[in-house]
Amino acid sequence: MDLERKFCAVEGDLSLTDGSVIEGYASLFGARDQGGDTVEPGAYAASLDALKARGGRIKMLWQHDPAQPIGVWDEVREDATGLYVKGRILTDIDRGREAASLIAAGAIDGLSIGYRTRRAVKDGKGRRLLSELELWEVSLVTFPMLPEARLGGAKAADADTDPLREMAAIFRTAARELAGG
Repeated sequence: MDLERKFCAVEGDLSLTDGSVIEGYASLFGARDQGGDTVEPGAYAASLDALKARGGRIKMLWQHDPAQPIGVWDEVREDATGLYVKGRILTDIDRGREAASLIAAGAIDGLSIGYRTRRAVKDGKGRRLLSELELWEVSLVTFPMLPEARLGGAKAADADTDPLREMAAIFRTAARELAGG
């Protein structure tokens, strides 16, 4: 089975602290993405347990490019909201410095997961309920698949009441349409 990618971002302000520390949710439980998939709570548990048992780490990549690791995820865990990640961008490498600058300027704020589906069911409408995923990587990306997600912590604010978020969503949709997707 091929590696799948989901462009996610969690609603909230970008969190870039201490020069290179970032955090946010790479996946939100119960939220349907633009591809019609919904991740169930617990979907990452077996993968994270297996990774921990062998002393491995989830990779932090730039735009899903395996040739461009840009940092390390120090914390990757499930909670009631989704898949929380916290890590450090390595600013001693060129791409890391560029990424940190783009994040600080607000040009990049999306997270995306690279995974393999282990268990899922289809609902007959082309949508999948994902119940077990093998997580490979979490990337910083330009265009997230899950519009309700952003780097930063989850916040209770309703995106529909924030005109800046609304306008950003319109621009993301227009960019996808112009790109043919």
